[in-house]
Amino acid sequence: MNNKAVIVFSGGQDSTTCLIHALQTYDEIHCITFDYGQRHRAEIEVAQQLSAKLGVTVHKVLDVSLLNELAISSLTRDNIPVPTTASSGESLPNTFVPGRNILFLTLASIYAYQVGATTVITGVCETDFSGYPDCRDEFIKAINNAVELGMDYKLRIETPLMWLNKSEIWALADHHGKFELIRHHTLTCYNGIKGSGCGDCDACNLRAEGFNEYFKNKSTMMKSLKEKLHIK
Repeated sequence: MNNKAVIVFSGGQDSTTCLIHALQTYDEIHCITFDYGQRHRAEIEVAQQLSAKLGVTVHKVLDVSLLNELAISSLTRDNIPVPTTASSGESLPNTFVPGRNILFLTLASIYAYQVGATTVITGVCETDFSGYPDCRDEFIKAINNAVELGMDYKLRIETPLMWLNKSEIWALADHHGKFELIRHHTLTCYNGIKGSGCGDCDACNLRAEGFNEYFKNKSTMMKSLKEKLHIK
């Protein structure tokens, strides 16, 4: 049985929780981080520090700065302010980077092919997301099918957080005994501030809401998590 996985790793709460969870299952994990000239590119160094701290021996950082040239977003343009309140209605938030997950998952799949891994892990989530179309389960299934067809290679894109809300993601970190690591050493903030972040951007607001909800209802959230992921 192939027990090797590639994880799309940004050093944020979600991808780090995915890594911690995957370390219980896979014998060999390769982290892959993408440098696309993002506003919060401090996440690259944080990702490298975290993967080393968690014992991952292979961590590849890929330069995909072409995405920065093509994709107009507040995360790729310093002159576009990062929103401080959650977007509403049908319009996408300006933090959406068009094509980002299409590119990331395609490249991660190519890398998996080269190293002989049959699983690619990503921390996308449809339950608590910012309206990004490339975080939906429907998209993941479609791109999974496309890369399998395009490479004639059996590959599974795994999304352990897909149906969890942010409080349940905090519960998953706590379940694995890494709550404080996630709390203090990950970088989720769009403005590049580690830990609790700037406290104003959408990413920080979502993270804080989940944190507060978990503390209010720990037992309920842990029970819900275990039911969804079939954890004993």
